[in-house]
Amino acid sequence: MIEDGSLDPNADLPGDVRPSSSLSDALGQNEAAKELVAEAAAELSAINTELKQGLADQKSMPDLEAVIEKSEAVGEKVQEASEKLSSVNLVLQNAVTDRHALQGQLVAVTEQAVADRHAALHDTLTGLPNRTLFNDRLEHGIAHAKRRGWPLAVMFVDLDDFKAINDLHGHDAGDSVLRTIATRLKAATRSDDTVSRVGGDEFLFLLMEVQDENGAASIAKKLLASIQTPCDVNVDQKSICLTVKASVGMAIYPKSGITAEALIKSADAAMYDAKRAGSGYSLAP
Repeated sequence: MIEDGSLDPNADLPGDVRPSSSLSDALGQNEAAKELVAEAAAELSAINTELKQGLADQKSMPDLEAVIEKSEAVGEKVQEASEKLSSVNLVLQNAVTDRHALQGQLVAVTEQAVADRHAALHDTLTGLPNRTLFNDRLEHGIAHAKRRGWPLAVMFVDLDDFKAINDLHGHDAGDSVLRTIATRLKAATRSDDTVSRVGGDEFLFLLMEVQDENGAASIAKKLLASIQTPCDVNVDQKSICLTVKASVGMAIYPKSGITAEALIKSADAAMYDAKRAGSGYSLAP
C-alpha cells in the first residue's frame, strides 16, 4: 500500500520482476522472457526425446527422478518467463494509460489556448473582433489594397443617445440592444470585411473592397437602416420595443489616410461631423 492508501500494483510481484520505469527496460525484460521460453522449450523437447527413447528401448529406461527434476526446472523457467511477461504487460498497460492521459491533457490545453486567444481578440459581450484584432486586419488590408491598387473603406459607427437606454431601462436592456446591433452589423459583412466593437456603443467597420465613395455611402445607408430597425428587448419579464439611431463616419484609403491610425482618426472625425449635422453619415475629406 502506498502513502495515499491505495494499493500498490507492484506489491505482489517479486522484486526482480517489478515493472520497469521505461518502455526500453520493459522491452529488455520481454527479450529475457523470450530467451527463457526458448530454453524451456528446448529442454522440454530433450526430456520428451529421452522419454520416447526409453519407451522404445525397455532395457534403457531413463532415471524417472532425474527426468522429474529436469521437468521441474523447465517449469520454473516457464514461471519466471510468465512473471517477466506479466511485468512487461503491466508496464505497457501503464504506458497506454499515460498516453491516453497525455492526449486528454493535450486536447484540453489546445482547447484552452484557442479559447484564450479568442477571448484576447474578441469582445466578451458581442463576440465581435476587438480593437486589437481590427487593427491587425486593417494593417493587412492596407498592405493588400496597396499591392492591388484599389481603395478600401473604414467606417466609424456610433449609436446616438444610447446612454438613455441604459438610464431608462437598465444595462441588461442596453446589452441586449448591443448584441442585436452587433448581429445585424455582422450579417452585413462580406467574407473579407470586418466589424468590430471598440467601445461601449462604438463600432468599426472595415470594407476591403469599395468601388468608390458612392459605393461606401450606399453601404453606410444600409447599415443605418439595419441599426434603426426596432429591437425587441425583455425588461422585467416584459417585452419592449426599442429603436436606436446611429451616426457613421467614412474614410477611404488612400484619399483619407494611408495608415491604419490615420484612417480610423479620419473616420472618427467624420462620424462627429455626421452626428453634429444629424445627417446619418459623413465622408472624410
